[in-house]
Amino acid sequence: MNENDMVSVVIPVFNEESNLEELIQRCLSACSGMGGKFEIIFVDDGSRDKSPGILKKASEQNPDKIRIAILNRNYGQHSAVLAGFAEAAGEIIVTLDADLQNPPEEIPKLVAKIREGHDVVGSVRVPRNDSMFRKIASLIINLSVRKVTGVIMHDYGCMLRAYRRHIVEAILQCNERSTFIPVLANIFAASPTEVEVSHSRRLSGESKYNLWKLVNLQFDLLTSMTTFPLRLLTIFGGMISFCGITFGIFLMVMRIIHGAHWAVEGVFTLFAILFVFIGAQFIGMGLLGEYLGRIYHDVRARPRYFIKERFGRKPGN
Repeated sequence: MNENDMVSVVIPVFNEESNLEELIQRCLSACSGMGGKFEIIFVDDGSRDKSPGILKKASEQNPDKIRIAILNRNYGQHSAVLAGFAEAAGEIIVTLDADLQNPPEEIPKLVAKIREGHDVVGSVRVPRNDSMFRKIASLIINLSVRKVTGVIMHDYGCMLRAYRRHIVEAILQCNERSTFIPVLANIFAASPTEVEVSHSRRLSGESKYNLWKLVNLQFDLLTSMTTFPLRLLTIFGGMISFCGITFGIFLMVMRIIHGAHWAVEGVFTLFAILFVFIGAQFIGMGLLGEYLGRIYHDVRARPRYFIKERFGRKPGN
């Protein structure tokens, strides 16, 4: 790999005014220390605080190193990253969160690893400084992704990752609206690897992932990458049908043996079982609805994001 390959650092930002000034300085210092050409692309994902103003000022002070793309509203972290990918000019693209939990000083470690010949470099947070709830949610997602992709990586939830340009271009050619970027990258990767990186507690601001967003992330992951839930639903439906038929035969035999009086006394049990079956049907319809909803969004083919303003000079301009 060419040691002079330009590095683009893509950072999605949403309401991070308390972290931005320190983040900008630490990113500039870390990237300058690598010795080659670099650019830092901040994508403001519809922030409602002072983040856009802070970013504009930084771009004015460093127009050749810091570029800004401001989206017209909040589209979500992965759409913001895709916007940054489309703007990036580097041969190596690194993604990083704006909350400073993953130190920018780790960027050179990922760049060095990808220059060894890998096309995707993930990161494992050691030690993980998050709540137990976040750790458990992350564990579930990681296990799901390993099952879907067959690629053994230990921390798909860490945004600090590095990609070669051909991987990013392949990701940008995918038009589905629900996209889990680390999984999509590993589908195209020939030589993925991972490195351990340090992880800090969030010192200011608040996490943008609450329980509801984590649940949505899990649904996006399952429905955008596999049809396994539909197959599981078919198996589950077959099992319920078999149990229903078996139980029906049992009731008929007991009615013959003990008479109609016994069957009347079991009416509430039948209602309870009926409700279980109805609940299973609703679960099935919900899963089908998830897939149909995503087909609907993909058929409409609306843009995943809209860039309202750009600041900074693109390399070569």
